[in-house]
Amino acid sequence: MKLVQNLALIGGAMALSAGAIGQDEFTYNEHVAQILNENCVTCHREGGIGPMQFENFEQVRPWAPLIQLKVANREMPPYAYDQGVGIQELQGDWRLEQEEIDTIVAWVNQGSPLGPQDIAPPTAELPDLAAWNFENQFGQPDLIIPSIPMDIPSDGNDLWSKHYVPTNMVADRCIKAVQVKPRGDAAAVVHHANSSVWVPDADGELERHGQLTEYAMGKWGEIPGDGVCRSLPADSQVLWDIHMFPGGVGATAQGEMIENNVVEIGLWFHDEDYSNDTYKQDLRLYQLRDGYENGHLIVPPHGYTMTQGFHNFDHPVRIDSFQPHGHLRMNAASLEIFYPETGRTEQISQISNWSATWHHSHLYERDVAPLVPTGAVLVIKQWYDNTADNPNNPDPDQWVYGGSRTGDEMSHAWIAITHLDDEGYEQIVAERKEKEERSLAGFDD
Repeated sequence: MKLVQNLALIGGAMALSAGAIGQDEFTYNEHVAQILNENCVTCHREGGIGPMQFENFEQVRPWAPLIQLKVANREMPPYAYDQGVGIQELQGDWRLEQEEIDTIVAWVNQGSPLGPQDIAPPTAELPDLAAWNFENQFGQPDLIIPSIPMDIPSDGNDLWSKHYVPTNMVADRCIKAVQVKPRGDAAAVVHHANSSVWVPDADGELERHGQLTEYAMGKWGEIPGDGVCRSLPADSQVLWDIHMFPGGVGATAQGEMIENNVVEIGLWFHDEDYSNDTYKQDLRLYQLRDGYENGHLIVPPHGYTMTQGFHNFDHPVRIDSFQPHGHLRMNAASLEIFYPETGRTEQISQISNWSATWHHSHLYERDVAPLVPTGAVLVIKQWYDNTADNPNNPDPDQWVYGGSRTGDEMSHAWIAITHLDDEGYEQIVAERKEKEERSLAGFDD
């Protein structure tokens, strides 16, 4: 019954979308090819991770009804972030514009015509499948840090690898961008790959400097941004913490052995003279529920649950990115700020169709990144569905406990924070207020 209701709702949305843009004829060559080439073909191509190819009309046409369904329901492109809730200005946002969705819906409703054959649609600009995600912006990485190779069997229990790798850094540098990338066919077997930075103390013993980055399936990468420094010190070492799932997870799982699996960190640095007066940014894991990793119950069989956590700071901060983390039963997450002085709660982000196969670090545009005054409270919530209605659920009969295995659950979020002082906080507030006043007065460029 639930499936029938959902299909009826989607069908109604399709009818409304098609009606909203009138009776104009939409064709593949004139309208749809460019949308698909810019947003879909990067994955749906020969050798790509998409299960079918969309490189030309002959490949697209048989899948047109499914494309319409997935696009109208905002399941594709795979970027789960709710429309109209909280901050909408994001860096690296994969979501289609409503006009693009309307065009595809109307095209399919009109029979998916090819259109004038003398009009050639724009060719898709396809990056090398082995390329780094930030190559177009920053070129090749300044430094690549590989993990120690490891063979991953075709099936079996979860595997972990923890080991140090020297960075060979000769001077401290601030990070401009960072991406973690499993080599070759290993993306579906690398559940996560966390990396922390360790430096020797006066006695030569390694001590933790902080988190370098975090990777989970589907994550694109991170750009800390100008005006902040997430540093990689001289003489540092990276501690890899890699979790692998034999056979793989999701639609791209190979079910085959992966030999000599290597995960790489690509790093782009700011110039050596990049200002030392910038504010420190760090990436941290913010736990939602005390003790969940010690075996506390998360979700009962055929049931649901919700976890939440709270965190405040003794100084003002700016939230630069938000990435919820869970496993196969998690299906939604949110970030809020509670202001004790007024009792007001502000919703920042909501992800209502979260999937473990597409982890996104939601990077807020710098001009709208949330500013959190001293004493305000971050409220992080995550929801779990252990029923048969959850398409990612391997077994709804199981009691699901907190733990590190793929079949267990986790309840935390990775958040990048820029740590401000009172002067810096007030300066950013004043700059935003001035920009808003200029915009209202019509003086903005």
